[in-house]
Amino acid sequence: MTLNRVPIPSPNYSGRGGQAVRLLVIHTAEGARTIESLGSYFQGDVEASSHAGADDKPGTVGIYVERSSSAWTQCDYNGVAASLELCGFAAWTAAEWEAHPHMVDNAGLWLGEEAAAFGIPLRLLTAAEAQGGAAGVCDHAALGAAGGGHWDVGSSFPWSRALDVAGGAAPPPPSSPPSGGGTTAPPFPGVLLINPHAGDGTATWQAKMIERGWDLGPGGADDLYGDRSEGACRMFQDEKGLVVDGIVGPETWAATWTAPVT
Repeated sequence: MTLNRVPIPSPNYSGRGGQAVRLLVIHTAEGARTIESLGSYFQGDVEASSHAGADDKPGTVGIYVERSSSAWTQCDYNGVAASLELCGFAAWTAAEWEAHPHMVDNAGLWLGEEAAAFGIPLRLLTAAEAQGGAAGVCDHAALGAAGGGHWDVGSSFPWSRALDVAGGAAPPPPSSPPSGGGTTAPPFPGVLLINPHAGDGTATWQAKMIERGWDLGPGGADDLYGDRSEGACRMFQDEKGLVVDGIVGPETWAATWTAPVT
């Protein structure tokens, strides 16, 4: 299926400065619910734009900035990225994403067409890979502070479905992972978990730590990063040879899923 590309040109763009596109980045609009309303916003004096947008219209995307130009939506990575804004929210649950199958499928179709146009592999990158020069697919959060420090597209986005539609697949887990580790970490939420803190992936991290055997107290995965969570984090960091600061940043987040249980 070929996407219906509806032109809604934005004046907010710049040249790529000779940089090659290596990233296909998925965002959430966090407000606009149609490609038309999103396009209207990008046509304003807002110093922001995206290459494309997708809503619930089957097989349709809005085109705001042409491929040859940089859209203004991921800061230092604008020159090397093509970007798609989904007319949804990073806080959506898996069930909420399931209620918008056409939007997810539009994302997959866009990924497939852009991957073919730029010669980019349909591979979901880790944050380290996205920030380290690899080519592939990622969300806004994977770009970290240099990408604006955002947390979209959120931890519940159905990457498997989108990549299946695109014609690719998420990287498979290692064939023989170490006990309790070696799995692929979900995207870092883009916000450091520092005591005290609530939300932004806290419960996801806590649940994984509990699965690994760490005691976080009677509250368990309560989505509140407090003294018990910080204490477990410090012990985990020490055990795995990480910087011991009690803060769940990108490295500690990834190690929680990938480091072997010892």
